[in-house]
Amino acid sequence: MSLKLYDTTLRDGSQKEGVSFSVVDKLRIARKLDELGIHYIEGGWPGSNPKDAEFFEKAKGLKLSTARIAVFGSTRRPKTRAETDGNLIALTESGAEIATIVGKCSDRQVTQVLETSLEENLSMIAESIQYLKERGLSIFFDAEHFFDGFKSDPDYALRCLSVAAEAGASCLVLCDTNGGALPEEIARAVEASVKSINIETGIHTHNDGGLAMANTLAAVKAGATHVQGTINGYGERCGNANLCTIIPTLKLKMGVDCVTDTQLARLTEVSHLVSEAANLMPDASLPYVGLSAFSHKGGIHVSGVTKWADAYQHIDPSLVGNRLRVVVSELSGKGNIIYKARELGLDMPLQGAEAKKLLEQVKLLESRGFQYDNAEASFELLVHRARPDYRPPFELVDFMVLVEKRRRTPTGEGPEETLAEAMVKVRVGPDIMHTVAEGNGPVNALDQALRKALVQFYPALSAVKLVDYKVRILEESIGTESQVRVLIESSDGTDDWRTVGSSVNIIEASWLALADSLEYWLVKHVAESR
Repeated sequence: MSLKLYDTTLRDGSQKEGVSFSVVDKLRIARKLDELGIHYIEGGWPGSNPKDAEFFEKAKGLKLSTARIAVFGSTRRPKTRAETDGNLIALTESGAEIATIVGKCSDRQVTQVLETSLEENLSMIAESIQYLKERGLSIFFDAEHFFDGFKSDPDYALRCLSVAAEAGASCLVLCDTNGGALPEEIARAVEASVKSINIETGIHTHNDGGLAMANTLAAVKAGATHVQGTINGYGERCGNANLCTIIPTLKLKMGVDCVTDTQLARLTEVSHLVSEAANLMPDASLPYVGLSAFSHKGGIHVSGVTKWADAYQHIDPSLVGNRLRVVVSELSGKGNIIYKARELGLDMPLQGAEAKKLLEQVKLLESRGFQYDNAEASFELLVHRARPDYRPPFELVDFMVLVEKRRRTPTGEGPEETLAEAMVKVRVGPDIMHTVAEGNGPVNALDQALRKALVQFYPALSAVKLVDYKVRILEESIGTESQVRVLIESSDGTDDWRTVGSSVNIIEASWLALADSLEYWLVKHVAESR
């Protein structure tokens, strides 16, 4: 099967709440989509906003090897002329070779939303396509609300497609705009379209019913050869069909060679790049490309994959640029510990007592609120500490934190302020350092005091920064007496790592996570830091 991939992340995907791509973001994403092997990239709707118009102007300088840029717009407005429609004029001025025109294919949408006649809607479709065709553009017709229209009045829905084809559209894209169709409904409508109109048929689905992926595959099986979607499934409401799931399923499961093997191996990279541009955390649970897509936590599963990689995974993760991960938790067996230690480059005997002892320690600590499947740096320190020859780069003697609320003037006038002060006493080799520092909060004060002591021995430690701090209450029913878990993410500008602490005392939990963060970095870099 010859199948074309059409990405609408830059237009439909940007309609996800909280997402706003800059022009620079859109150009960078377009280059990556081209590397992924996407055939068509929908750049936006220049008739709707200046930013999209700027994108098309700058996109003229893109050197793309596979993809072609498409511009998006709608049919002319009711009771107007195509030649005077500003939206259509903007499409012709965009410089794009392909125009994707959306037109309604549901009788009820025409009469109740457009508030015009069914015949006028057909004229809007035909005249808009003819206008653009005469000006040298290739036309894809997005048949909006097609599947709802097919259920309501199938003859009219198909007539909209016929009119678009006769006017010069080269591809008819059937849209499940409200995302509520079922796979059998999709298949039935696509088959009817393919049978009655002999031009390329496409599919565009939304995920409101959780079926965008299933509906897309049903359409392909029914004869669609043009697939639209977005990276990570971004889009309005519940999102669009996710190309990061559709592409590998088509290629690896259905034998549709829509991208090359090399291009497929870039899939995870592209997914993460788009998440970064959208300023969203990557969804760890996404199929194929998520951090957890090939993660194994249960002891039986880990035991299986150490003997046969495919025991508990449906594909080789490297095919999509991902990797197998083993996480450690209270559900782990000794195999998790051994596998993870080896992954970290730490040799541990296969039947070693060290592994058994460490597993017992992990299960004990997790019963007290620690969690290591998202704090691998803290787990690696547990492995180091289990070795009899391990010598930590520093040891805590004690710490004290004071938090004072006071007014700025001796007379009691002026706004109140809160002052946090921390005292830390640590041992580095034979030396004991006693330092004090202030901060805008108790954790910041502890961080400053500890660094103040350690940088005298490890100057390079100043490169380490705390970039995220999360607190989770573990027993909500008992209020402020609850056990809390603190997760800290740190970075030295090159690598990122996460550490965990847990206690009924939030300051102690924070200290444990903070101390782990610095100790982890020193263990990795202690030789060059001195």
